[in-house]
Amino acid sequence: MSYWLECWKKYAVFSGRARRKEYWMFALFNFVIMSAVCFVLVLIGARQAVNMVSSAYQLAVFLPALGVAVRRLHDTGRSGWWILINLIPIVGVIVFLVFMCLDSEPGSNEYGPNPKA
Repeated sequence: MSYWLECWKKYAVFSGRARRKEYWMFALFNFVIMSAVCFVLVLIGARQAVNMVSSAYQLAVFLPALGVAVRRLHDTGRSGWWILINLIPIVGVIVFLVFMCLDSEPGSNEYGPNPKA
């Protein structure tokens, strides 16, 4: 939970580095929250509200998610512009997923000190 809150504290910070754990915990908590909200809405019979609530949550989480993804790319030694590789269908998403799974670049790099240290 602390990693999720840390991403919200760095709401629109696109500098620095983020560990793998920070990125994946943020993604996991977003998935769990969105799934729980949609499940509750379906249970109470508000199926039409699912799309609206889902869109509102995704809009609210957009900047923190973008920020942590850019910081994660920085941690692997890549520019934040690599996030645009997601625009390439299928292959781009796979390459981006591999980047998010790679280990941190050891020591300091041009984006700052290693957050593991």
